[in-house]
Amino acid sequence: MSTQTVLSAGERLSALFDGGPFTEIASAAKSGDDLSGVTTAFGYVNDTPVYAFAQDSGIKNGALTKEQAAKIVRIYDMAAKTGVPVVGIYDSFGADISDTVSALESYGEWLNRVNTLSGVVPQISLVAGACALTAAMIAVSADFVVMTKDAELFITPNSEDKELSGTAAANGTAALVCEDYEQSVLKVKELVSRLPQNNISEVPIFEFSAPESLDLSDADSTAKSIFDEGSVLELYADFGRSSYTALATLNGASVGVVATNKSEEKISVDDASKIARFVRTCDAFSLPVITLVDTKGFCMCENAQKSGAVRQLAKVASAYAEATTIKLAVILGKAYGSAFIALAGKNANADLIYALDTAVISSVEPLTAVEFLYHDKLKGVKDVRSEREALADNYSKTEASAEIAAEKMCVDAVIAKEDIRSSLINAVEIMAGKRVSGLPKKHSNSPF
Repeated sequence: MSTQTVLSAGERLSALFDGGPFTEIASAAKSGDDLSGVTTAFGYVNDTPVYAFAQDSGIKNGALTKEQAAKIVRIYDMAAKTGVPVVGIYDSFGADISDTVSALESYGEWLNRVNTLSGVVPQISLVAGACALTAAMIAVSADFVVMTKDAELFITPNSEDKELSGTAAANGTAALVCEDYEQSVLKVKELVSRLPQNNISEVPIFEFSAPESLDLSDADSTAKSIFDEGSVLELYADFGRSSYTALATLNGASVGVVATNKSEEKISVDDASKIARFVRTCDAFSLPVITLVDTKGFCMCENAQKSGAVRQLAKVASAYAEATTIKLAVILGKAYGSAFIALAGKNANADLIYALDTAVISSVEPLTAVEFLYHDKLKGVKDVRSEREALADNYSKTEASAEIAAEKMCVDAVIAKEDIRSSLINAVEIMAGKRVSGLPKKHSNSPF
């Protein structure tokens, strides 16, 4: 753990709320002779009303007691009544072992509130120290987890089971890892600002400037070239090597961004999990999802198959198909087979689909298509590899071109790269009144 000075719960909340002041709730509550070990409060975060709690590791190492849990649960109950986001600041080594049974019951009530409010109001966990036992499970049930560099998550106290911030970022648990508490609070504030206050609120609107340059060389540059200047906040950057997810603004309005050109690699099971969870989060709060597609498809290598690749990759198609928010897709480069269907399939997985004039849209990779369609042309050729690549290139420009896809109504329009931003702005505006009514059911049984 860090040797830096540990802030009190009150100091942590002062850093979170605008200007510092906040209104504390049940400030005199005690657990035996000690204070409850948590400060609960409400105030404003970037002008958005927020309920928050901060565990105080200076009181019994932040040990959870029945009284502490009751204060936290009350925060969630108030958030449910008012439709206000919840920020939890975690720093505790677990339950108070002097009354384990009461602590277990309290954890159950807390976990119930977190899951009941999931998808109703935004929930953000800031792990500022230790986050142990059931509290770790509760913390990662939030919409986003932000961790300081020295924070840790663990279900059991064994050292080998502790999940440090670097590991949490690499496995997709943490959306953001920051150098210190001050930086992590700034990221939490930014997340609060980008999300609607609740699931029936309008998306936030900001003043904006259009980007000054156009660079489609990689996912980050592409996003920053399309969306408002300085608005792109990448999330889960260390999880999934081929995919890119971010919150941004387009023409001043908050949107979610998914891109598949972060690397040359195919979409892995980690990428699938990352994209699916992000799409579901955006859909819960009706943030439009804009998908920038450039991928050879899903990775079905041996290691992926051992991880149940088909089931894992089906998550992506399911998340998009189930989402009722605005869904727009732009084919920037390659879009092959099931990846095209999952990310940009017409009607179910995308409302409007645009493609650059250089895009290649095919049911299989062009080289594979050559083997099926033009194998006879390779007979007797001295340089088979070169001829195969030439045939694949010709196939890409003729049978798999964006124009052919448009003629077959697989895409709605073929556009120049300079028109991506304006096309998306127009599409979001015209789709603003989108309404979808599904079949009556409790929930889907998708492969999550």
